Amino acid sequence: MVTRVLVANRGEIALRVIRACRELGLGTVAVHSAADDGAAHVTAADRAVRIGPPPAPLSYLNVPAILEAARITGADAVHPGYGLLSEDADFAEACRDAGLAFVGPEPEALRTLGDKISARRVAAAAGLAVLPGSPEPVGSAEAVRAQAARTGFPLILKAASGGGGRGMEAVDAPGDLTAALARVRSAAAALFGDDRVFVERFLRSARHVEIQILGDRHGTVVHLGSRDCSVQRRNQKIVEEAPAPALPAELLDRIAADAVRCAAGIGYHGAGTFEFLVEPDGAYWFIEANCRIQVEHPVTEMVTGVDLVHEQLRVAAGEPLVAHGPTGEGAPDGVRGCAIECRINAEDPARDFRPAPGRLVEVALPAGPFVRVDTHVSAGSAVPAEYDPLLAKVVVWAPGRAGALARMDRALAECRITGPGVRTNRDFLREVLRHPRFSEASHDTAFLAGLTEDGDIRTGDPA
Repeated sequence: MVTRVLVANRGEIALRVIRACRELGLGTVAVHSAADDGAAHVTAADRAVRIGPPPAPLSYLNVPAILEAARITGADAVHPGYGLLSEDADFAEACRDAGLAFVGPEPEALRTLGDKISARRVAAAAGLAVLPGSPEPVGSAEAVRAQAARTGFPLILKAASGGGGRGMEAVDAPGDLTAALARVRSAAAALFGDDRVFVERFLRSARHVEIQILGDRHGTVVHLGSRDCSVQRRNQKIVEEAPAPALPAELLDRIAADAVRCAAGIGYHGAGTFEFLVEPDGAYWFIEANCRIQVEHPVTEMVTGVDLVHEQLRVAAGEPLVAHGPTGEGAPDGVRGCAIECRINAEDPARDFRPAPGRLVEVALPAGPFVRVDTHVSAGSAVPAEYDPLLAKVVVWAPGRAGALARMDRALAECRITGPGVRTNRDFLREVLRHPRFSEASHDTAFLAGLTEDGDIRTGDPA
């Protein structure tokens, strides 16, 4: 049984979880750094504990301080949100050892799927197609060259740990391997404390499609349809939608069945996402699994009517899933309409998307039917330089994709977030969504990089 949840995160996801807890009658505890004194998640929680100074390693990644905050406040569960400690198996194990319910998979599943090399093995054993690549980490340029001879070019070097599109680099020619390997290993060590790297074939023209799954502790695993996350800058998603457009329903059903089969095979429980690359000819490949709630989870909620955070909390309390999703008995009538999410970031597109922190003076957010805004900021809020620049997620729904695009353009036009030194990517997002390739759903993961390089989309005049 869960009665009081400590939210080990910050920003909009912490506030989102706190609100879900309140709807389920659960008590809440916020933890925060000194930079977040008075932040929205701090004031929204029943209790709040400052756990350290602004740098994340001394606060939001400080496991002993988080566990002590749970002890002194009487919390019996920990929700890690996304990012930070959300996929840290050692943290999940520490919570379990402290008698706390971890709102997520078991540490064993986190270790299995959180390591991309291990996840490839598990997926292949379950019959999923994985891209040609190295079955073990590559520790030297010679090992990379040997694997490249089998995989071919272009290839991509990826950090075995971590996520969020960080710690990876595409390589086009043998002469670039040594320097690229050094950069990726260095980034992996700095970002994830693990410098292991592996090789995978790089697909230049593919759609990034993911499947949302839910599993309980009683052996049930269902999926809640697809999302498309192909609009990315430097492997970071900025626009997501559900369901994935312009792909055959039969293909999406096969991808979803693969994800469910793989998750069920390891006894997965909680929310999770299986990610795939889909080629123009319909071939698809498993690339990784995310063992947490995703930033883009609202689009799935909008098209299914399922509150994913509620489900996470119920699963953590040991309750069976209410049969949700296209694979569950008594499910809603599948996926309805189209939902699109845009991430409003404090960054300057005119300066290579550099973070643009500061204190907000004006925050005007869109409203209206079928418009949802997940945010933690208001006029007067500080946007610290130490953390992710996400300010708000604007999400819209409409019966069809054209209507959703029109509604999103209107919503973004109404969105104004300003302050000294603060810039956002709002106008950049509007141009992306208006581009014919996106509106026709002929875009892929190379779409955004090609447009900015060719000057088809302006990166100046931020909101």
